[in-house]
Amino acid sequence: MAEPLDVVMNEATHRFEVAMGDEIAFTEYMLHNGAMVLPHTVVPPAFEGKGVGSALAKAALGYAREHGLIVKPRCPFIAGYIQKHPEWGDIVDPEFRKRLGL
Repeated sequence: MAEPLDVVMNEATHRFEVAMGDEIAFTEYMLHNGAMVLPHTVVPPAFEGKGVGSALAKAALGYAREHGLIVKPRCPFIAGYIQKHPEWGDIVDPEFRKRLGL
């Protein structure tokens, strides 16, 4: 069984991050007027296929849910993750919900 990934919310860089060696995978976020905007995710090739992107998405969406924030998924990866996991749809901004077909 794989070791759980350690996702850290780095408030200084406005990113949720996972480090492996010298590389960092991350999802950027911005907090604005009760919303969490998720504009960009980067997963280096060394991380691919290890569930890192999903762990980043879960961490960001979980934070938003815990803090009563509405999510605006501008990042294609996060938007696709939400489409595959519609249990997150209730925290998605209504305009984005329409775009994602939720």
